[in-house]
Amino acid sequence: MPALEMSQVRKVYGADDQQVVALNDVDLTVDDDEMLILVGPSGSGKTTLLTVAGALLRPTSGSVKVGGVEITDLDDKEAARFRRDQVGFVFQSVNLVPFLTARENLLVVRQFGGSKIDGAAKKRADQLLDELGLGGRGDNLPSQLSGGQKQRVAIGRALMNEPPLVLVDEPTSALDSELGKQVMDLLRSEIKGRGVAAIIVTHDDRVLGYGDRQVQMVDGVLSSAAPATATTT
Repeated sequence: MPALEMSQVRKVYGADDQQVVALNDVDLTVDDDEMLILVGPSGSGKTTLLTVAGALLRPTSGSVKVGGVEITDLDDKEAARFRRDQVGFVFQSVNLVPFLTARENLLVVRQFGGSKIDGAAKKRADQLLDELGLGGRGDNLPSQLSGGQKQRVAIGRALMNEPPLVLVDEPTSALDSELGKQVMDLLRSEIKGRGVAAIIVTHDDRVLGYGDRQVQMVDGVLSSAAPATATTT
C-alpha cells in the first residue's frame, strides 16, 4: 500500500479575482519505502503540497490518503492525532523549542498526545541522538548547538514516534556544503534504515542525488517524475 496518494488535489488561496491556485489538480503517489525529491522555483506550491500531505492544511478539493486512510475528512482533533502518529515534519526553520534540551525536544512529541514519558521513550530519544551523532548533546539547549546539530535534532524529533511518512522542507538551506552533506547522509540513512517514505523539498542541487525519484513543481503543477541521480553516502 502506498504511503501517500494524492488525487486531483487543488489548494486555492483567496477568493474571486484574488485567487491563487497553489496546487492545481495534483496527482502523486509515494511508495512506502520511497524517498522523493520535490524541486521547483519559489512560490510553485512545494511547501503547500507538504502541508496538505501532512494534514496541516485542508485541500480545497481532491483526495489525500496516507497509508490508505483518507485524511481530508478528519476533524481538527482527528487531524492533530493523525499528525502526531503518522507524520514526521522537519521544517526549514527547524522550530526547536528554545527552552527545552535536545533530548526534551524529542520527548515533547510524545507529550503532544498525552503519552507518558517513560523509560522506553527516554531510551528511544537517546538512541536517536546517538545515531545522529549527538550522544553527548542531549542536555544542551538549542542555543548551545550549531546549525547542523539543530537540524539533526529536528530529524530525530520527526522520527521519534516512528511515523510511516516524513516530510522535510529545505533541510540544507542554512548549512554549508559539508554540513549539508552530513545532514543528508544522516537523513537518508535514517529514512532508508527504517523503511519509511519521505518527501524532501529542496532548492539545493546537492540534495537531488539522495532520492529515489525526482519530481518538479511549477505553478502548482507536477511534471513527470524522473529517477534521481545516484549519490555516494
